[in-house]
Amino acid sequence: MSTQTYRASLLHFAAATSSPKLDYVFIADGLLVTRNGKVEFIGEYKDNINQYLGAVHHDFSGKLILPGFIDSHLHFPQTEMLASFGEQLLDWLTDYTFPVERKFENKDYASRIAKVFLNQLHRHGTTTGMVYSSVHKQATDALFEEAQKTDMLLIAGKVCMDRHCPDWLQDTPESAQRDSADLIDTWHNNGRLKYAITPRFAPTSTKEQLHALGELAQQYPDVYIQTHLSENHNEIAWVKELFPERKNYLDVYDHYNLLRKGAVFGHGIHLEQTEWQRLRETQASIAFCPTSNLFLGSGLFDLAKAQQENVPVMLATDVGGGTSFSMLKTLGEAYKICQLKGNQIDPMQGLYLMTQGAAVTLGLDDKIGNLNVDTDADFVILDPEFDELTTLRFENHRTPQDLIFALSMLADDRAIHATYVAGEPVYQAKKQTKEEAHNVT
Repeated sequence: MSTQTYRASLLHFAAATSSPKLDYVFIADGLLVTRNGKVEFIGEYKDNINQYLGAVHHDFSGKLILPGFIDSHLHFPQTEMLASFGEQLLDWLTDYTFPVERKFENKDYASRIAKVFLNQLHRHGTTTGMVYSSVHKQATDALFEEAQKTDMLLIAGKVCMDRHCPDWLQDTPESAQRDSADLIDTWHNNGRLKYAITPRFAPTSTKEQLHALGELAQQYPDVYIQTHLSENHNEIAWVKELFPERKNYLDVYDHYNLLRKGAVFGHGIHLEQTEWQRLRETQASIAFCPTSNLFLGSGLFDLAKAQQENVPVMLATDVGGGTSFSMLKTLGEAYKICQLKGNQIDPMQGLYLMTQGAAVTLGLDDKIGNLNVDTDADFVILDPEFDELTTLRFENHRTPQDLIFALSMLADDRAIHATYVAGEPVYQAKKQTKEEAHNVT
């Protein structure tokens, strides 16, 4: 693969930080160099371009290069039911989610939706997702097969549920363990792919199934775990009815060996103090899903509390309860939730939670989440002035903080000029002009 150079403004976090408002790297006229799918160099354009004579040069002056976005919680089978009207969580699952997921027993259908799903991620600048498949093993195979075509770093898992769902969506403790193990052996660390053990949520798994999945988690200590936690008051009450012997919702997962570093719990809106403590002790994390929390009326996540408790948090769209694939829009909704909770999320903090912060939480910051040398060349090129209004908005204000904040309120997929995975373009808003791509001489 030839050496590629990119001229644009560059913005990223080079290391883990508790102060993203201050600890970011911004190069107004920057040079990013990639080779063989990796970042080879990052620095000032004028001081370094002469070292790369003969490379293929891409001039994106006036645009902004960021690390590819990381979406830590979303549902691939719910792509087609995004924006379905009018329910709270439990009724929404019954009325919309389960009927749609039945279609994924057909692998050809799953492959078709997987293509759309991954295209939408790339169209919105997302290069890594932590994804729930359906209960069907073949649908999970289809998703991984599609992701592998672009060498995408994707974390995904087959949903496991053996009760409180239609008979035609149920697996068993034995089949959930066996199918998950087969998928782990096939896909985990196959290229850039990763696996996540995925009980849907405690109410849809019997104690026997949770025990079987906990055994699997102990057998594969480097595999991720993903499920839901304390999203809705009725859900929490239901968990207490189903597991009266457990101290709280999180304790169900803890008891069955599903709580550890690398376990990601969607939502975590209504947590008890002891749950915050156990999340901190085990270094498990929360996926903050603002658009779905608002859409389903679930509640307002307390980001300030999570920070106070030192519990890692990542941003997530939660498609299809979430209403957009855009991580920029998701950041905008996170800002509004924090405002309603009486605090603020700084735009740089928000960017951190969907790039480097997420990568650190997932133990992947040596590969993704930043533009550091030797990391995988996953990045997005933003066009801040993508229409008349944004051109006016940025006429006199273009600090990094102002750019990210304004785009979190105003941007949609039109702001994504291009998305690159492992150094290759997987989405381009328009074909590059001759002026944008040429050999450096």
